Amino acid sequence: MKVKDLPIDDRPREKLELKGPRTLSDAELMAIILRTGKKNKSAVEIAKDLLRRYGSLKEIAKRDFREILNDFKGEGVGKTKAITLLAAIELGKRTTQLDFKTEEIQVREPRVIFELMNPHLSHLTVEEFYIVILNRKNVVQKYELVTRGILDSSLVSPREVFKIAIDHRASSIILVHNHPSGNLEPSKEDIKITEQLYQAGKLLEIPVLDHIIIANNSYTSFLERNLIFK
Repeated sequence: MKVKDLPIDDRPREKLELKGPRTLSDAELMAIILRTGKKNKSAVEIAKDLLRRYGSLKEIAKRDFREILNDFKGEGVGKTKAITLLAAIELGKRTTQLDFKTEEIQVREPRVIFELMNPHLSHLTVEEFYIVILNRKNVVQKYELVTRGILDSSLVSPREVFKIAIDHRASSIILVHNHPSGNLEPSKEDIKITEQLYQAGKLLEIPVLDHIIIANNSYTSFLERNLIFK
């Protein structure tokens, strides 16, 4: 059945106009992004197929568009649809990164940083290493990506990290990265990098307050575990 053949209340665009976006299911919102279906299959039905195949929007977000193309070859999802869908999901993720700019977030415990960064990091299939910039009151000013890929001390240089910190007039910083494997245990390389940056921060008088690892919607804190920060 085509979307135009559905009752008007069941057409995603018309439903959004009449009742607002919160009333739409994930499949209906995706159908608006996909725009059109294929012969004998509506955009809503294709969206439901995507959700059935991958399980959730979160799982779709982990896919490369080439993987989606391969999985749905001849099933109504071409290159343009796959790219458009992933772009829309990425925009949605980025809105969570902007939330803290509208309110003051003071870091009183590691969980505050976890709650700030988890929406962005928990779903990733590659490691990303960030520094969170704090002012003198430990209020978050912003966070900056330092490197993407397997974490290696050769890729995370104190010079690069503290150039970012100095450029943004940081009073202190917190290190954050994710483990796509789901294992929260710090690696030897994680500890080595943290030690290097901690010592550099002491020399530059821009202290490294913590290093937080995020995985599977959970975290571990070097500070809480007395690793390095003694």
